[in-house]
Amino acid sequence: MDWQELTDLTQGQPFVVERVRLSGNGVAIEGQFEPPQLAQLGVDDQVFVAAFVRAHGSIKEMERIFGVSYPTIKARLNRIAERLDFAEHLDVADTGPAPAGADVIDRLQRGEITVQEALAELGRSR
Repeated sequence: MDWQELTDLTQGQPFVVERVRLSGNGVAIEGQFEPPQLAQLGVDDQVFVAAFVRAHGSIKEMERIFGVSYPTIKARLNRIAERLDFAEHLDVADTGPAPAGADVIDRLQRGEITVQEALAELGRSR
């Protein structure tokens, strides 16, 4: 069974994996394992997240790939983000530095963020 079949069967309901077998040496581990959050997303959302990462977070590129508008991409990202609670697993020190000014300007020039978003990010980096 692959992840797509599993997510189809669970239909978004929480599930626990109770047995893992390592295919290389046949070792099996039993217990209760919660799958990673991304594995708990539906197949379509997993594909969307993978495309977003491959597009280096470029909403413009996502618009091109999926043939939909900026608000559609943002709405889907927001919906997926609501299902992920990664922030509670991070130490504040692990979030990294604020984006460098040049990075913000580059993203603004590529149309990935609005002027208001750029100003907000530049304000946080002070």
